[in-house]
Amino acid sequence: MSASARGTSGSTPAAEDPAERAREIALRLLNHSPRSAAQLREGMVSREVAPDIADEVIERYREVGLLDDASLSAAIVRTRHRERGKSRRAILGELRRKGFGQDDIDSALEQITDDDEQDAARTLAVKRWNQLAGVDRDKRVRRVVGMLGRKGYAPSDAFALVREFEDADNSDT
Repeated sequence: MSASARGTSGSTPAAEDPAERAREIALRLLNHSPRSAAQLREGMVSREVAPDIADEVIERYREVGLLDDASLSAAIVRTRHRERGKSRRAILGELRRKGFGQDDIDSALEQITDDDEQDAARTLAVKRWNQLAGVDRDKRVRRVVGMLGRKGYAPSDAFALVREFEDADNSDT
């Protein structure tokens, strides 16, 4: 069907200009959720935007402040650790999957100290341990250690916390 048969006088500017089409795609992706430059590039290229045009759009969006990998990675670290209790190791994996650069990752993860991580693990473990008070000892241990493992904590740290809780429970009786 021709443009005149559809009742339009021509094609849209985005259809004529690959750069404009790329910008529209990028804005749609960014409106959906914040993304790293790597994720945005991947999203545009997967929608048949030429890689060189995608790179130009990304560079322009960095210049005008629409893309800031350092700020986004820092925000991800804060929310994943403070709200979800994830360890640095788990967050590191997520940031790598999202395509952040190593400098941005290192800088963002500096927000979490060893003490912060230990406090978060303890808080999560105590809560889960107490929720499972009526459960068989082996199941209780497995569930607490498994939960901490899914949050990215080392098994040795998880078992140490569980031993501490068991000792506290035993001294209470």
